[in-house]
Amino acid sequence: MAYIRKFKTTSGATGVQVCYKEGNKVVRTVHVGSASSEAGLKRLEKKAQGIIDAGKKPMFDLNKYNKK
Repeated sequence: MAYIRKFKTTSGATGVQVCYKEGNKVVRTVHVGSASSEAGLKRLEKKAQGIIDAGKKPMFDLNKYNKK
């Protein structure tokens, strides 16, 4: 299971990490970055979600419903 962790750094910025758990133990952590503004934080959260979603296969193929 993976989740996004946000925390305050010593400089006052907000850090963003992707943490992977097995059972109750964190087995891997990927540091995404740190931001001092709300816009930067939103950008890092989207990047972190992209990291989590990278290894997933979608349930549905929505491309077959897009008619061009």
